[in-house]
Amino acid sequence: RITMVKDIVHDTFILSMKSMEATIDDINVANDLLDTLKYHKDKCVGMAANMIGVHKRILVLICNDNSYLTLINPIILKKENRYETKEGCLSLEGEPRKCIRFNKIKVQYQTLDFKVRIKTFEGFEAQIIQHEMDHFEGILI
Repeated sequence: RITMVKDIVHDTFILSMKSMEATIDDINVANDLLDTLKYHKDKCVGMAANMIGVHKRILVLICNDNSYLTLINPIILKKENRYETKEGCLSLEGEPRKCIRFNKIKVQYQTLDFKVRIKTFEGFEAQIIQHEMDHFEGILI
């Protein structure tokens, strides 16, 4: 497989569009997204597919153990411990912005081979997933 690092989208009109469910035909998008995150890992911990111009419900993140995780069509099943924080985004210029997050989330998602998984994420990993899932809804922090 050829590594494909894609350009980061900065256009807020494109970023504000909602994403559609991903299918097996979108596996190359997931791979490109992962390649792009790895390329930007010094300044980015997670990415949603719309950040590379594809409106599909795919996100990637760098986990606490420095491994990479791809979540396809994630759904938050449960949220606990609401808090306020500030976040930045590779797609958006300027200072970090205030937002509300939950410290613990239970997520159902599909793996790269489209197997369904349910996992609980806490702390920074949970925050990254919530940020990227906002991108699916066209929400910009």
